[in-house]
Amino acid sequence: MPAENLTRAEASARAELISTTSYAVELHLTGRDHTGAALDAPTETFVSTSTVRFSSRAGATHIDAIADTICEATPDGEPLDPTTFAESRLPLQLTEGEHELVVTGIYRYSRDGQGLHRFVDPADERTYLYTQFESADARRVFANFEQPDLKATFQFTVNAPKDWTVVSNAAAVEPTPLDEEFAQWAFAPTKPMSTYITAVIAGHYETIAGELTSRGGRIPALILARASLIEHVDSDRIWATTQAGFEVFEDAFGMDYPFETYDQAFVPEYNMGAMENAGCVTFRDDLVFRSRAT
Repeated sequence: MPAENLTRAEASARAELISTTSYAVELHLTGRDHTGAALDAPTETFVSTSTVRFSSRAGATHIDAIADTICEATPDGEPLDPTTFAESRLPLQLTEGEHELVVTGIYRYSRDGQGLHRFVDPADERTYLYTQFESADARRVFANFEQPDLKATFQFTVNAPKDWTVVSNAAAVEPTPLDEEFAQWAFAPTKPMSTYITAVIAGHYETIAGELTSRGGRIPALILARASLIEHVDSDRIWATTQAGFEVFEDAFGMDYPFETYDQAFVPEYNMGAMENAGCVTFRDDLVFRSRAT
């Protein structure tokens, strides 16, 4: 197993030691770092900052990050030596009580469908990003305690080119301009969930807006695909099938759909069929047929 993977014993020990409350994650997809300085490899790397709130007993553990570099780490406002980061682990020595840990790192875009995948469409040179975190790859994008039993709320803020579309697990938001080139999307916090079903989709995606009916009310919904494929998206069939699924599953499980949005993104170079991220499902865009399927 790669060195970055937890053993079952390590996961059990960490769950006994800490309990996570919330993450605030800021992604800088601008080619700049968190200080505004240009990155050396802006098409290969990006910067993210995690602010993690959690409680703990006294003891030693670590937070996970598959990063090129940890730039800064401040547990409870006190600087931690970032050079202690090794083999995707940043060691922590904790006292009993409530804590806030802020970690900023430089991470790498992928081309294998894991972490934050970056694709430039040869049809029109437009850029498309999407996340894929199952089973333990959220740490390729932001520092976190990467195990599914340590659930928390997630609030994503994304800085990106102002002509991009950006969606996440929470309902869509209007961007706030940062300057002439970039804007910021600040999403509402999610319900508590595991790290691996969080999601961010960003780039020159075209969207088709719709609405679904849940037992609990109306749910805003989007279909996303790259510009070179959007004309082939059979949105009528997708909406009809999705609505039927809502009715089947709400009846079968006896509960309302639990999230505030239901977006469906068709993404390029995907390494699986689909991933059921909370409120933001991703599909391989080979499933967008250029002629009507039987």
